[in-house]
Amino acid sequence: MAEPRVAFVTGASRGIGKAAAIALAEAAFDVVITGRTVHEGDGVDDSDGAARAIPGSLDTTAQAIESTGRRALPVVMDLHDRSTLGAAVQRALDEWGRIDVLVNNAIDTGPGDMTLFVDTPVEHLEAKLAANVVSQIVLIKSVLPAMLEQGDGAVINVTSAVATIDPQAPAGEGGWGAAYAMSKGAFHRLAGVLAVELGGRGIRSYNLEPGFVITERMEVNARALGLEGRYPGAPPSVPAAAIAWLAASPDAAELNGTTISAQRFALERGLHPDWRAG
Repeated sequence: MAEPRVAFVTGASRGIGKAAAIALAEAAFDVVITGRTVHEGDGVDDSDGAARAIPGSLDTTAQAIESTGRRALPVVMDLHDRSTLGAAVQRALDEWGRIDVLVNNAIDTGPGDMTLFVDTPVEHLEAKLAANVVSQIVLIKSVLPAMLEQGDGAVINVTSAVATIDPQAPAGEGGWGAAYAMSKGAFHRLAGVLAVELGGRGIRSYNLEPGFVITERMEVNARALGLEGRYPGAPPSVPAAAIAWLAASPDAAELNGTTISAQRFALERGLHPDWRAG
């Protein structure tokens, strides 16, 4: 009997990470889930200092995974505490013996995403680059030895359109901050390089561009700002469906090194019911 396949999903207490972890469980993966919020009710949005409570936790995600019949391994991990990164990967390998898929979803959620360049302290930019680029590199380097020994593995990087396009307005007026865009731009360059260097050794690597997604954090902030319902988007289950396909489908190898636009991809391949109004 073959060993169960194992997926490792960062930022899995809510949003795209939670949905991806559940979708991977439904695709017959056991799932290691990481995040900072362990128990329901402890989540706080730290993006603008307002400290709004947000739903989601590793406990809740683990219960959803286990309800599919797969195993869940919750591990506390913080992108700003590098000692927790390799430790989380090592715990997964110690307990389950393998990692077949790494989903790099977690990001720095602190201040700087939506501030003008002139108003963004260098420290905020450094924090974005450290958490959104360097930490992912640490994680990839941590999982690669086991993947290479297996001769197979996939790295799915949740990127963003801001990595490749310019805003049409300043931050706060419909655009986004330079710190966030620069970190996502650097992160975006990893997948293609990994595919070129390691594709011949069984490693697949993708950028997954989710499009505008209505996560729990987005809903809470929109409600607080009086913007609820004004900006329609896809549910987190849409990019999650694309992630699960990339992880599980034998046809995914043909797309190694590419950027997948999750919402269009999910519709074209029939991976998710159409969520669009009308």
